[in-house]
Amino acid sequence: MEPRLTLVTLGVADVAHARAFYQRMGFVAAGPGDDSVAFFPAGGVVLALFPRKALAEDATVSDSRAGFSGVALAHNVRSEAEVEAVLAEAAAAGGRVVKPAKRAFWGGYSGYFADPDGHLWEVAHNPGFPLDADGRIQLPTPKSGS
Repeated sequence: MEPRLTLVTLGVADVAHARAFYQRMGFVAAGPGDDSVAFFPAGGVVLALFPRKALAEDATVSDSRAGFSGVALAHNVRSEAEVEAVLAEAAAAGGRVVKPAKRAFWGGYSGYFADPDGHLWEVAHNPGFPLDADGRIQLPTPKSGS
């Protein structure tokens, strides 16, 4: 497999409601909008919204709402002030700040919000992962022998 992530699909209770939240967060929907699916370009990856029950059925798994799914999406920013601003924007758009921004054990600054369906987003400023002009993380070059 070529190491690549092309699309992240979130199972949601109400596609129209979730689409409205992500549009308030600045995402711009691609293609025609309806209540069955929504697609948003997201810096080289596509964020998709799909009915949760139908997504579980498509994957042939049960739809369990046991709480934390073990997955968090991340939005890295260029400064600590941007972390605070994005968390405030998420709250104003109908999300819920679940962890206010603070200094992180790894040396950066981060906090978390949950979208209306409970999907976690970390908002982080990591000085070790600078962003290029397009907002993409520039990972450090591995040392030889790594």
